[in-house]
Amino acid sequence: MKIGILANPDKPGAVKTLNDLRQALESRGCTTVLDLQSARLMDEPGGISAADFAQEVDIAAVLGGDGTMLNAVLRLGDFRKPVAGINIGTLGFLTSCTDEELDAFAESLTSGNYRISERTMLQASVIRPGKDAEIFTALNEVTLARGETGRLVSVGASVNGDFLNRYKADGLIVATPTGSTAYSLSAGGPLMDPGANVWVITPICPHSLSQRSLVIGDDSVIELFPDDHGDGAMLFTADGRDNTLIGPGDRIEVHKSPRAFKLVRPNGGSFYEALRQKLRWQGL
Repeated sequence: MKIGILANPDKPGAVKTLNDLRQALESRGCTTVLDLQSARLMDEPGGISAADFAQEVDIAAVLGGDGTMLNAVLRLGDFRKPVAGINIGTLGFLTSCTDEELDAFAESLTSGNYRISERTMLQASVIRPGKDAEIFTALNEVTLARGETGRLVSVGASVNGDFLNRYKADGLIVATPTGSTAYSLSAGGPLMDPGANVWVITPICPHSLSQRSLVIGDDSVIELFPDDHGDGAMLFTADGRDNTLIGPGDRIEVHKSPRAFKLVRPNGGSFYEALRQKLRWQGL
């Protein structure tokens, strides 16, 4: 088995964790390949582009936290093989183990004692009059929010061609079930099981308390657009990156991506256990 490794060089302890992971994997007969950034981190020659992992490795291992995993989604490109996360960050909803569980993690990979959680992703097309569409992919969410103005903005939304609402708010989030534990949750959106075939549309700090999150089927096509020319340019982001200015007349079409993200999960754990642990639910 060939394992490709991407490490976040800004995480304290990344070098030690990467060394320990390689040792644990190679002692079990695996070959490890570093991406260019990780090779530089280890002060080693070689390394390959993360975009080439699809042709070179069987599984990608990402060292960091949830933010590192989201960045890896972009860097890996059209990678349709399993991806495992080792948490050296803080929250870690997307990670498979911590840096203290590397031996057990390596044993699970080599013995096949794990499962794959297929996560749906969003594909967003930024459409401007007279220009080619720009395509973005997101695992967590896409957001259309206010730009430089300090005021609320007006964001229009439609679902499957039917006008939904004109939101007076700081912006609007369209999130996957995976993203329901991220920005959407912070904005008051609901938690959703990762296997649910739904999206959630969540307004950010809406002016009216009646404007609540809406859960819809993930076979829907959602359109977002600036609804007041006086608001100036708005800001579109995918998973908190790809900052793109959206002006009057522009629109964003959001639908399900044709590919899923294959997340490695340890056997025996569950999403609900992760919720209790990560959100520190104590019960009564």
